[in-house]
Amino acid sequence: MLKTKDMDAVFQALAQTSRRRMLDIVKDQPGIGVGALATQFDVSRIAVMKHLRVLEDAGLIVSEKDGRTRKLYFNAAPIQMIHDRWTSDYSAYWAGELTRIKYLAEAQHAEQSASKVSDKRKKK
Repeated sequence: MLKTKDMDAVFQALAQTSRRRMLDIVKDQPGIGVGALATQFDVSRIAVMKHLRVLEDAGLIVSEKDGRTRKLYFNAAPIQMIHDRWTSDYSAYWAGELTRIKYLAEAQHAEQSASKVSDKRKKK
């Protein structure tokens, strides 16, 4: 069970847009180096390092030293532990189904919007 102070650290880390974006990048590119990650932000490397420290302290990022490079990996366990605290097997199933329907509706809407834009361009 995740302790309250640990849970607070996770919520605090996720509260900032740049840190969520960093997590997205690290999740999509496991093992990315700190330098490569820093180039994707319009702030100093030191600012990126401060954000990474918050993410590491919350347990959301794990880093591994590889020579002069520090490789970063996403750790979903703290988020899963928060999820487990407030969901039962029953509610998790139905939340998953509702989420699936939401994603399908959003994808269909995006396709329809793209189709309308395409049609408008053809008419011009």
